[in-house]
Amino acid sequence: MDEKDVLRRFQRRKVLTIEELVGILQCSVITARRHLNKWKSYTSFNMNGRYYTLPEVPQFDNNGIWAYQSVLFSKYGNLKQTIIQLVAQSKAGLSARELTEVVRLPSNSSFFSKLQDFRGIRREKYQGWFVYFSEEPGIYNKQKQQRTLYREVAISDADAVVILTALIKHHEICMEDIMALPEARERKFSPVVIRQFLDHHGLFKKTPTTKP
Repeated sequence: MDEKDVLRRFQRRKVLTIEELVGILQCSVITARRHLNKWKSYTSFNMNGRYYTLPEVPQFDNNGIWAYQSVLFSKYGNLKQTIIQLVAQSKAGLSARELTEVVRLPSNSSFFSKLQDFRGIRREKYQGWFVYFSEEPGIYNKQKQQRTLYREVAISDADAVVILTALIKHHEICMEDIMALPEARERKFSPVVIRQFLDHHGLFKKTPTTKP
């Protein structure tokens, strides 16, 4: 089969295993891997790295992750490389629970016990939970400061759902509008809590959007 036809078929399928690619190309595993390297394909960071996708296929989210059904890909590489990057780029470090939500690892995964040995990551016990910070001193100090502020005004999961639901239901709603909502008044949210929550998740909007 012509290489262009293979690439078109690959793009339509979105992800392939090495066995599937060997079947399409009618070649050896070694030759198939050479093609994958040539095409600069991504390897899944879950499913034991069994799946591949072409670089133009993924639509990575803000965390650099793309999910196709249950297969996960990262623009940073494998799981270790992904977590190192996510920790380094986070505002307040990342707890095991927060990492679980992003990379979709089971909360009891033994992988978390290995993170403390990764170069570039610093693990600390913080208010009863392990939190992973960058080893770079400047980034670490900023993350630790933000983590302290966030924990001081931390809200419950139920309250977080209320805030996020308001943001989804009322497009581009600002903090003042959230405070005015009946559910926010009922729960007696503090403006500091709302502001810190929005800022921590990169959702803070100072003023409402006015339509022409």
